Parts: sequence; structure tokens; C-alpha cells
Amino acid sequence: MKRILNLLRRSPGTQLGPLEQQLLSALWLRGSSTVREMLDAGDIKLAYTTVMTTLDRLYKKQLLNRAPEGRAFRYSPKYTQEELERAAVGETIRQLLGSGAAASLPLSYLVEAVSEHDARLLDDLQRLLDQKRRELRGEPRRELRSEEKH
Repeated sequence: MKRILNLLRRSPGTQLGPLEQQLLSALWLRGSSTVREMLDAGDIKLAYTTVMTTLDRLYKKQLLNRAPEGRAFRYSPKYTQEELERAAVGETIRQLLGSGAAASLPLSYLVEAVSEHDARLLDDLQRLLDQKRRELRGEPRRELRSEEKH
């Protein structure tokens, strides 16, 4: 996870454009692919060289693995979608908390955004906070009772 965070902390070079996001999503669905396989699947209507260049950029951003296959490369995601999303959200929150403003201000923004989205998520947030407090005190993790699960 630290490797992903280090990638996300870097300059805007690790920001993903719409085409990069589209191709990364396609790879998450396929598992691995060559440029030709992606184009032959029919979901992507782009020039071969455009897809090749974009996958190369994702590889250089250390988000893809690649292995030679004939005269081409087979690409596969280095991280799952969940790992990448978790790291991105975590880094955004760390940046907010370290922005110089009082830490309670970004936290209040988070609570406000959560309550605007779905007030029931506040209960989930409270459960997560309680669980983290228990972990920090070294208490064993307890199973949620059925009424706590929703």
C-alpha cells in the first residue's frame, strides 16, 4: 500500500486522464490484454497507436505491469481498483488534514458531505470510529451484532 501512496503523492504526472481511466477500467475487467486484444473486443474505438501510447504512459506511471508477447506487450493492472481508490482517497484526506487549517475543519467538511449524501452513513462512520478507538487501545476486535449491521 505504501508504494501506491508514494505514487499518488508525486506530481500531477500520476493524475489519470479520462482515456487512461477508461483503459485501466478495461484492464481491470479483462485481467490482462494486448493492445490488439483490447481493440478487437470492440469496446474501445481508438487508433492502435493511441491505445499503445496510453498504456505505455500508465506503465511509466507504475500502474501497469507489462510483459513482452511477440512483437507487442501484454499489460495487466499492478493494483486492484479498490487498492488504487483506497490509496487515492486516503491521500486526499491526508492532504486536507495537513493543509495547515485546523484539523477539525476538514473533518467537519467530511461529516457535512457524508450527511448530505446519506445521513445513515453517519452511523457507519460512528461504528468505524468506535472500532478504530478499540484497536488503538489494543482491545480485541468484536463482531458486529445484527442490529449494528443495519
